[in-house]
Amino acid sequence: MNCCIECFVDPEVKSIISSSKTIGNCDFCHKQDVPVLDIDMDSIALTDLVNLFDGLLDVYTESTNLPDNYPRHKINMLKNILHDDWYIFNCDADTIHRLLVGICKERYESEPNLFNFPVGIVELSQEDYLNQFSIMRTYDWEDFLAEIKTQNRFHTDMFNTKVMDQFFEPMRKTLKKGSVFYRARICTNEKGFSPNEMGPPLAGVATAGRANSEGISRLYLADSIETTLHEIRAAAYDYVTVGTFCLHEDIEIVNFTMIDKISPFFGIDFTQQAINLKHLRRIGLEISKPLRRHDSPLDYLPSQYICDYIKSQGYDGVEYASTMYPVGFNLAVFNKAKLECVDAVVYDVQSLSYTYKRLSRPHGS
Repeated sequence: MNCCIECFVDPEVKSIISSSKTIGNCDFCHKQDVPVLDIDMDSIALTDLVNLFDGLLDVYTESTNLPDNYPRHKINMLKNILHDDWYIFNCDADTIHRLLVGICKERYESEPNLFNFPVGIVELSQEDYLNQFSIMRTYDWEDFLAEIKTQNRFHTDMFNTKVMDQFFEPMRKTLKKGSVFYRARICTNEKGFSPNEMGPPLAGVATAGRANSEGISRLYLADSIETTLHEIRAAAYDYVTVGTFCLHEDIEIVNFTMIDKISPFFGIDFTQQAINLKHLRRIGLEISKPLRRHDSPLDYLPSQYICDYIKSQGYDGVEYASTMYPVGFNLAVFNKAKLECVDAVVYDVQSLSYTYKRLSRPHGS
C-alpha cells in the first residue's frame, strides 16, 4: 500500500516520503501522481518513518495501565489525539488510524490496545515531572492569569521559562533586510500624517498592548495594507494614513503563528512536547487575541510577560496571527530603529462588511 506526502503536513515526514523518489497513487487519501512510499515493502525510508512514529507512540499508555488517580478527561483515542493535538497529518482521524496501523505494523501486532482503546500520558499525573517539564508546572493558564493580575506581576514561578525556551527555536524566523511592513493611523482629514509621524507612541505615554506594558514603546506592524486597516478597526468614512516601513537589517523574531505547528520530530523530547501542547495553543491564542471594547488592559498581562521575556532572550520581536483579518499577520518590533517609514499614503474608508453569529436571546424575551 502507498501513502503519500499529501497525507501529512509535517515537513520531516514529507521529506522521508519524498526521499523514496517514487511517483504513484495513494491508497489512503487517493491523490494521484504524487510522491508515495510503499509501506508494505522494506526500505530505508520506511524504517526512518517507523522510527519516528515509534518514538511518538512511546509517549502514550493504554488507559487500563494508567494510574488509578489519572484524570478521565485526559484520555482519548490515539487517532483523535493525533488529529486534534499534533500538526502531523492532513486527513481525518479514521484515516490516521489506518495509516498508523499500516506504517507501524509490528507495534500494532504487539500492542493493539494502544491503537484501539483510549490512551493517556502517564506523566500528566506526576507532579514532580510537571514541575520540571511543564510550561505551567502544575497550574492552568487561568491560575497564571490570576497570579500576575492580582498577586505577583513581575516575578512569578508559575511560568517555567526554561521549558518555554526550547520551543522558541522551532518558532525562530529571520526577517530579511529590505522586507516591507505596514502601520495605519486614523487621521482627521485627507492631509493625514507624514512618514515621520507614523512611528510608535513615545516611551512614557504609550498605552498597554499585547506586546508592551503601559509606557513602553513598541512598533506594531502588519504584513499588508488590508491587515493593518482591519487591525485599527477603522469606521466607514474615516481617513487613514498607512505608512510603509522597510527593515534596515536582518532581524530574528519568534513566530507565534507556528506555536501549534511545531513538528514532534524537531528534536524536542516527545513527552515534554506532548504535555505542553495545550499550553502552547493557549499562549498562541492569547498573543493574537484582540481586546473587546469593555475588556480590561489587564487581560494583556500574560502576553506582555511572555513578550518581555522573549526580548530578554535577545529576539527582535514577535509575529502573531491577525484575528481581525485571518489571512494576515502582525509584527511587534521591540526596537523601532530597526525600521524606517519610507512612505505614507492616506486612504478614505468607503464601506465596511460585518460578519457575526447569534449567541443568545435578549433577557426576558
